[in-house]
Amino acid sequence: MKRSSDVAALKGLTWKHDRGLAPLLATGREFGIEWEARSLHEFGDVSVASIAGSYDFIVIDHPFMGDVARDGYLLPLDEHIPQETLETLAAESVGASHRSYFYGGHQWALAIDAASQVSGYRPDLLSHPPRTWDEVLELAKVRPGFVTPALLPLDSMMCFFTLCANARQPCCVDPSGPLVDRATGGHALELLKSLADTAAPEALSSNPIAIWERMSTSDDIAYCPLAFGYSNYARPGYRNHLLAFTTIPGISGATLGGAGIAITRRCADIETAVKYATCIAGAECQRTVYVQSGGQPGNKRAWTDPAANALTTGYFESILPTLESAFVRPRFPGFIDFQTAAGHAVHAFLKNEATASATLDRLDTVWHSHAR
Repeated sequence: MKRSSDVAALKGLTWKHDRGLAPLLATGREFGIEWEARSLHEFGDVSVASIAGSYDFIVIDHPFMGDVARDGYLLPLDEHIPQETLETLAAESVGASHRSYFYGGHQWALAIDAASQVSGYRPDLLSHPPRTWDEVLELAKVRPGFVTPALLPLDSMMCFFTLCANARQPCCVDPSGPLVDRATGGHALELLKSLADTAAPEALSSNPIAIWERMSTSDDIAYCPLAFGYSNYARPGYRNHLLAFTTIPGISGATLGGAGIAITRRCADIETAVKYATCIAGAECQRTVYVQSGGQPGNKRAWTDPAANALTTGYFESILPTLESAFVRPRFPGFIDFQTAAGHAVHAFLKNEATASATLDRLDTVWHSHAR
């Protein structure tokens, strides 16, 4: 469906990377939609309420859903999209991607992008990736920086979530209890600290994009055990060096990421907006134009599509087991504030500014001040 030339274009905001922006530029033209981008930090950390009044669409992370339901700046899509369509999208979702945008009785976004923390490596520098955390620690002894995760404050917390869930003791289970079992949390912190101590110096200031860029343009890092996956770096010719991706050691518990498309209440043309959102979330677009233009679909039919896997050197089929068993963060109002504060606590520990015990105490304090 094309909009008439006398109707003002709809505006959308996504995050700044080929994975986030390119597929929306490719699909938005036919619908008369203009897309802008913000940084990955702003995508994961900055309040959506502060920008919702300036756009018709926002690409959003699922932990914001509690704030969305409380503040009401997005449209509840279940009131505008047929239930049959939502059920189809739910059935075709990569793991919990679709349902992660359902909160407070409403579907606030459609999963157009699926991701979790995964492991990535340079196949020309490493013949096969480690399968256990003991093997990861052993590999890290090869030389400083050979094994490097993304450990920016937010990513440090994502790694902590993953390691706890991977040990079958996920965080955030009981609002009135500790953030996580004390022994599990202590082990997760010490494992992260071991990885930080042998990582490249910039690990503590790097997000996933920075790590994948470094790995694909230099020979400094051969293996990253934990960072949100980007299929772009598994596409021949995208960067100087091709990356391979695999499940995390132990496979399960990786923190779920991804992105959903939401429509704001100030949207100038809800009918067109709904048609566009359902189109790009649907299997046909996801397994063709969306993935071909650099996107990382949220629809499982794209993830199991032979052409999509051929395009990405098997990226999707390689990490699907980790996506299907990913850890879904809470989404209560204020969770983003908790996540930010907790990330800084873990980051301080990795910088030798606090003990493991003091860090766990701090995490519990922050948890009890936000959890509900």
